[in-house]
Amino acid sequence: MTERRAALILNPAAGHAGDAVASLPARLQGAFALTVYETTEDRGAAACAEAARRDGASLVIAAGGDGTVSSVASALLGTDTCLGILPLGTANSIAHTLGIPSGLDGAMDVLVQGEPVQVDAARANGRTMVLLAALGLHADTVGETPQDAKQRWGVLAYIGTGLKKLMSLEPFQVEIETEDQRIHCRATAVTIANMAPARTILAQGPAVVSPTDGQLDLTIVSATTLVEAVATGLHLLRTAIDGEPVERDNVGFLAARKLFVTADPPQHVLIDGEEAGTTPLVVECLPGALKVMVPRREEVPLPPPAPEVEAKLEGLPDLEIEAKA
Repeated sequence: MTERRAALILNPAAGHAGDAVASLPARLQGAFALTVYETTEDRGAAACAEAARRDGASLVIAAGGDGTVSSVASALLGTDTCLGILPLGTANSIAHTLGIPSGLDGAMDVLVQGEPVQVDAARANGRTMVLLAALGLHADTVGETPQDAKQRWGVLAYIGTGLKKLMSLEPFQVEIETEDQRIHCRATAVTIANMAPARTILAQGPAVVSPTDGQLDLTIVSATTLVEAVATGLHLLRTAIDGEPVERDNVGFLAARKLFVTADPPQHVLIDGEEAGTTPLVVECLPGALKVMVPRREEVPLPPPAPEVEAKLEGLPDLEIEAKA
């Protein structure tokens, strides 16, 4: 039996990589005919993945955080080459959403025994987006959390920064354009998600954020005080766990294939956990563009496509909706 040809893309700087990185090639050699590519300052994960694909790897394994996974995915979109994930970052939200275990042993089992599925991806300001794009509170919290704190404390590092941001929330005016309408309102956070785990609460306006429905899910949050923000966050978490759409007036949502977002004043943009300049932001869904290795569906099913629920926008402050001709 011919061994499967696989490539391992290592990011030594990922959040909790530590000594685990050094042992990965040896642990995978028994299952694959393996070639190892290590990212450097001059050669990023996307370039390594492109080289691996050209060299004939049928499985390209991203060992790192969400940024590394997204970069590797950018070289595989629209191809038959499958993405594998070994979560070594801070949040590992892509792996979490797809049901890939956080422990290396479990994640490696998925590479060997899992199954490939087609999931949606997106293009955000010219970048590949697998997870989500954000502006406002989420983007500022992640962008302002020091790398050394993330490496030391993991996801907990975001809590301290987030609490500081909650103490001084600064609403902004936002305009969102879809295929058929323009929406104006005031917000403190805007998230456009292709996929997102329940813990990414600012993306959880709709009942389900599915990576297989061919749509992007927009969530707008307009909380302006600490108390309001905490109450809103708890509501978003509860409805996400229950698989229900959000009900609070200060949260709105809709689904669309393409979104164009501007903000006044301009806001920092986060794409798949990486800082990506400032608004404006253009995001377009790429349905079924990425093949990824996940646990077998009878064991860990993917989030289902969302039920047909109308967009909820009423209640957002300064709301204006204009139909496009």
